[in-house]
Amino acid sequence: MDKIEKIFLNNKQWVAEKLSVDPDYFENLGKGQNPEFLYIGCSDSRVTAEDLMGVQPGEVFVHRNIANMVISIDLNVMSVLNYAVRHLNVNHIIVCGHYACGGVKAAMQSADLGILNPWLRNIRDVYRLHKEELNAITEEEKRYDRLIELNVQEQCVNLIKTAAVQQAYKERGLMVHGWVFDVHTGKLIDLKIDFPKILSDIMEIYKLV
Repeated sequence: MDKIEKIFLNNKQWVAEKLSVDPDYFENLGKGQNPEFLYIGCSDSRVTAEDLMGVQPGEVFVHRNIANMVISIDLNVMSVLNYAVRHLNVNHIIVCGHYACGGVKAAMQSADLGILNPWLRNIRDVYRLHKEELNAITEEEKRYDRLIELNVQEQCVNLIKTAAVQQAYKERGLMVHGWVFDVHTGKLIDLKIDFPKILSDIMEIYKLV
């Protein structure tokens, strides 16, 4: 059996398991979605949102890209954000990075990575903003981990700069959260991003609504 055939066999088993618990499972799934969460994470194959959060299909709206970036001119992430906030009415947005992130590590290297250069430049900008703190960390692996955390923080700030998030916070108290998944332990770490404080700090410049 090749790997593709195995996937379809796995699917049959998954369908059977779901129907054995609830015969109407897929009929109900087809009626629509009402997720509470928007999850913005990394495309890394080791970091699957539903598994690490312990949620079921329909409970979380997911967007993934290299290094969990929220870039204002990226129509993909901005379209997902607007649909999730303004049409699905999610109440929580999670930016979830992970330790051992290849995208963040690549951004720390002096190398021409072709089409990835403009994408990774955004992570290098995070390093520039926090250069003093990061350069004070002598152990390379710990500096790398800290940049991963700071990148999550800055992507949360980028979310807070958007009109959709500001309006939803004002109207229904939407919250933004920054997490890191530790691939070495399987644990989720809450960076405890102070969403109201960040919003207050940046409103002088970034207030849109």
